[in-house]
Amino acid sequence: MSQLVDLVIFGGTGDLSTRKLLPALYQLHRHGLAERIGRIIATGRGEMDTPTFRTEAEGNLRRFLADNHWNEAYWSRFRDSLHYVQVEADDNNDYADLAALLNEGGAPIRLYYLATLPSLYGTICQHLDRAGAINSHSRVVLEKPLGHDLESCRAINEDVARVFSEESTFRIDHYLGKETVQNLLAVRFGNPLLHPVWKNTFVDNVQITVAEEIGVEGRGSYYAKTGALRDMVQNHLLQVLSIVAMEPPASLDASDIRDEKMKVLRCLQPITAANVKACTVRGRYDAGAVGGQAVKGFLEEAEYKDAENTETFVALKATINNWRWAGVPFYLRTGKRLSRRYSEIVIEFKKQPFSLFANDPNELTNKLVIRLQPDETITMHTLNKKPGLTRNLRLQPVELQLTDDRNDDDDSYDAYERLLLDAINGDQTLFMRRDEVETAWRWIDTIIEAWEETAMPVKSYNSGTMGPNASTALTARDDRSWYE
Repeated sequence: MSQLVDLVIFGGTGDLSTRKLLPALYQLHRHGLAERIGRIIATGRGEMDTPTFRTEAEGNLRRFLADNHWNEAYWSRFRDSLHYVQVEADDNNDYADLAALLNEGGAPIRLYYLATLPSLYGTICQHLDRAGAINSHSRVVLEKPLGHDLESCRAINEDVARVFSEESTFRIDHYLGKETVQNLLAVRFGNPLLHPVWKNTFVDNVQITVAEEIGVEGRGSYYAKTGALRDMVQNHLLQVLSIVAMEPPASLDASDIRDEKMKVLRCLQPITAANVKACTVRGRYDAGAVGGQAVKGFLEEAEYKDAENTETFVALKATINNWRWAGVPFYLRTGKRLSRRYSEIVIEFKKQPFSLFANDPNELTNKLVIRLQPDETITMHTLNKKPGLTRNLRLQPVELQLTDDRNDDDDSYDAYERLLLDAINGDQTLFMRRDEVETAWRWIDTIIEAWEETAMPVKSYNSGTMGPNASTALTARDDRSWYE
């Protein structure tokens, strides 16, 4: 029988726990996948007893779960696993109380989920160790962002490494838990139709977009010190890029997959002062309308003195210097207050050398479009003959859906469900390794240094658009365009 796991959530009353972690854990119970979970112990700074926490958890679950997912029988079993302990980050006595509670339960494995400020990660780990709450089977999950730059990231990693080994450390990026991101491995390496053309001989360009309708939503002070490059590109977009561009791994083991992702990150050509203006765009949203609703501009929301130097939109032209991808631009963009919310990967294949048909070939290309949100789909855009009796053959675009729509709602899983289950089972495949995170930060730091050295401006764009005009020019200079 598999060993039981006690899961301790630091920041257990916070927004992430309320909106994502507890609903995901409830869903694992509903799907019958929680047999290894012994107790779920939420910690927080406030005074609260376990019955009160359970009552609040019930209200939040009813709020954030779909109506057809709520079930009194499942809730009854899930409720009994919930516990609450007050823990101040720097109070030795609180950690001693937590350790005593864990020792009473007897679960051999302890999984600590740190959903707090990253600056507290080292402090929490060291206090857990001093209190005797760490055993040889203990693991820790670290939420992003891991630091503000390479130096701070290394400091956090060093602090955590004094207590937890690399094999026991799970750095989470919820994008890697999405079904379609994982399906990339099957699409790329399971299909002899696609695998041979996944290289510069056939691929013209790759586009990765993460667009958000929302603004900073009360995170103005934090976001003003961070910006889109640090907040989204350093983790989400570079992780997706590394999976798209990686070589076939020796196996599906975590170490083999992460080795190949690392090779991609190491091959990223640095963006320096010499090419930063040609390869990057910074933007900041002004007031406008999103979804028919008037919204404020970032400077009105941020309330931070240096907010005018913060980008809420960034577009990049990345280059991977290896044999497979030499000459293929990877266009990345992400931003807030854009025209709609979606995330997708577009693999655009090269055009035919010349056209035999009446259409303008410049407008018709084959594309593989992998949508990550709001819906998860994979679509191949290809061409066939337009029906009719005309003498001149004309092409028309057609879409081949590669998504299995036979699965019902109960077959779909939230990213956090999958990642929590993997952490409970000790599978690190979908988690980031230390050298991955630090290599990504090294590349990002070079861009930030180049922005500062060249006084790279932050261009305004109206809320409800797809970013500043300079983003369109970024691809247009290469005679390409963003896929919309």
